[in-house]
Parts: sequence; C-alpha cells; structure tokens
Amino acid sequence: MGDRARRAPLSALRDLLAGPVLPAARGLLGCELAAGGVTVRITEVEAYAGTAGDPASHAHRGRTPRNAIMFGPAGFLYVYFTYGMHWCANVVTGVEGEASAVLLRAGAVVSGTSAAIARRRSTVERDLARGPARLCQALGIDGTAYGANLLASASPVRLRLPSTPVPEAQITAGPRVGVTGAHDREWRFWIAGDPTVSAYRRHAPRKRAP
Repeated sequence: MGDRARRAPLSALRDLLAGPVLPAARGLLGCELAAGGVTVRITEVEAYAGTAGDPASHAHRGRTPRNAIMFGPAGFLYVYFTYGMHWCANVVTGVEGEASAVLLRAGAVVSGTSAAIARRRSTVERDLARGPARLCQALGIDGTAYGANLLASASPVRLRLPSTPVPEAQITAGPRVGVTGAHDREWRFWIAGDPTVSAYRRHAPRKRAP
C-alpha cells in the first residue's frame, strides 16, 4: 500500500472532524477508538456546540481552562471529570476558535477484551463500554489524556475510520441524556439495535428540601 492510500482515510477523518458538529457526530459512529491496549467500535455519541445557543455545552459561557481544548483545532481529545468519580471523553470538532465536541457515549470492545474486563471488573461484554464513564474505564482513559491528538500515530489515544461506514438507515437520533439545558434537542445518535447503546434517562432536577 502506498503512502497516498495510507493517508486517504486519515485525510477523510480529518475533514469529517473539521466540519459541523452534527455530521461529525453521525460520522463517528462505527469509528474505532484505541487506547490502553483496548479498541472499541463507537456505537453512541452526543453532539455539543459551543457558545452559540447550546446551554448544555461546557463552552456555553465561553473559554475556561477546563474547556479550552474544545475551541480547537479539531481531532483532539477533551476529557473531563464528572460527579467526582467518572471520566468522560469527547472528540473536538469544527472550525478552530468555535467550540464544539462530540461526547463518546458507548462502544463495543473489538480487541483487548481481557484488558477491558480487568479494568471494568465485569465479564458482561456488552456492558464493558456501555456508557461514557465505562467507555473511558475500559480504555484506561483519564485526565492524562486531555488534549491527546487522536490523529497522530504516536498518540496514546487514536481514532480511525471504519472499513465500512454505518449506513444512514441504521443511525437513530434522540434527546441527549442527563442534561438540564436543551434536553429535548435530538443531538444524540446511535446505531439502531446495537446492544451496547446506553439506556435513555431524561434529566430530573433535584428537589430542594423544604
């Protein structure tokens, strides 16, 4: 295989991520993410825009030290800690300077199953990367992966296009999970019928004690 053939998938992936967040999110379905000796096939994602009209986005109020990587360039990893116990991974997309990212919500482990089982302490294969926190745990992704270049061959976290894209007819859209702002916006995408897709739960605000 020549250099040009090897570059073609990488160029296509770079072009996908540099585009608008919604097509990028749909295009990430079926892609493979590799880290820590484990590879998962992405089966569920959520799109988040930046400061322009997406109150659920971490970048809604502007740039901070936490979300700075969301402002680009595309193709880098935004990792954040939530609920004091979980890491979540996002792929940065769009034009540099205009924040957007895609949360990786679920995946199917396609290689490195034994390592994923050891990290997750679970032998139920469909649950190994089912949900954003489990996906990070299965891959061994934590805060040290913040800012990783997903398109670089030497990166500790690498992303690649699938050999066969997911057909549009198999992609389903619905509301995002667990967000307070714009919770009915159908910016969550998943592969229909895939057993690793996480269950939908609408955000329920906590009631204050009287």
